[in-house]
Amino acid sequence: MFKIWLKTIKDKKIVTNDIIFYEGRYDESRFDEYVRTACHEADIPTPVVLSVNARNFTQYNITRFKASDFVEHVDFDELTLENVKV
Repeated sequence: MFKIWLKTIKDKKIVTNDIIFYEGRYDESRFDEYVRTACHEADIPTPVVLSVNARNFTQYNITRFKASDFVEHVDFDELTLENVKV
């Protein structure tokens, strides 16, 4: 089991703050699925996920999406996904 901490940030303040639980072990090839699930749980649009996002999450345990990474309009400046280490 692993956890992802989802935060939306607007004007340098956290607006949304959720922790999403996933069964099994983290698999970088399924990162886009993890992002879709996290966004669905937080009821926000899903950003365009690039390989650099998966690589950053795998190497640094964090990745960020700007508002311009979303096709739909969003009410925040940044979406941050962080791997919660226990």
